[in-house]
Amino acid sequence: MKALKKVLEMDLIIAGFFMFVLIAITFFGVIFRYCFQSPIIWGEEVQLCLIVVVVFFGAAAGFRYGSHIAIDFLVDKFSPKAQKAAEWGILIISSLILIYFGIQGGALAKQMLLTERSTDILKIPYFLPYLSFPIGCFLMVINLIIYEYEKN
Repeated sequence: MKALKKVLEMDLIIAGFFMFVLIAITFFGVIFRYCFQSPIIWGEEVQLCLIVVVVFFGAAAGFRYGSHIAIDFLVDKFSPKAQKAAEWGILIISSLILIYFGIQGGALAKQMLLTERSTDILKIPYFLPYLSFPIGCFLMVINLIIYEYEKN
């Protein structure tokens, strides 16, 4: 279990690194545009790709730490047995939705790979950022299950 946790912590490292790169590119983009009147023309393409990666890998890490917003005031009024049942129901429904999204995201990434679409300036293949969608969903399911297992 500890080895799996170390592997799963990579999502937070990846999200953090790409967030740092995203902030740096944005910062230097503003400096170049307004101080040197020479915008970084490829900046937006890279920023869009980085945002997708940061969102999905960061969301996966959020599930591991249980930091996603939950509206549980109604569940808190249930009996302890009903609260457990509600937690299991939420776990199952959330996992099924994430699996569905992961499958659909994988199909979208595959479509981008097969059509060989890429960004205009840097020619970054679109399947690369789109691939973070199914990978992120898969990691979210794993992290959600681990979180619920450790909580109980």
